[in-house]
Amino acid sequence: MEKMKRNVSEKMMLQKQMKNKKGDDKKNRFLVSINFLGSAGPIRFVVNGDDLVSGVIDTALKTYARGGRLPVLGFDVNNFLLYCANPASDALNPWEPIGSQKGRNFMLCKKQLPPQKTEMSSEIITAKKPLSGWKAWLNKSLSYKIYSH
Repeated sequence: MEKMKRNVSEKMMLQKQMKNKKGDDKKNRFLVSINFLGSAGPIRFVVNGDDLVSGVIDTALKTYARGGRLPVLGFDVNNFLLYCANPASDALNPWEPIGSQKGRNFMLCKKQLPPQKTEMSSEIITAKKPLSGWKAWLNKSLSYKIYSH
């Protein structure tokens, strides 16, 4: 019986040693909490320290969408910036590893894209139709009364 117990304990020790050798990358894993601007609460998931910030943003967007959360954000990683939860932090570089940050709490915000003018919108704004009918008459009457006094 003792021999059997010792074998079991030896096997457990060997398995633990094998796991430690295989799972060196697991030592570098940690839980991140990502808040979305305008959403109810954070999303939490485990990442490797070597994962790029862009990969973390991608995972966060997919997890957010799978949860059916609102507002709908989309899936384009290039439209978002990830910030550390520290008040004075800048947006993280999408090509750096997430493990290089000291924090584990982040904020995901949509980039503010400048409004784009299309040909149609600029034509609508600049084009003025000549007044006709009663609008033309009213406009002439008002301008006559203003200038005549």
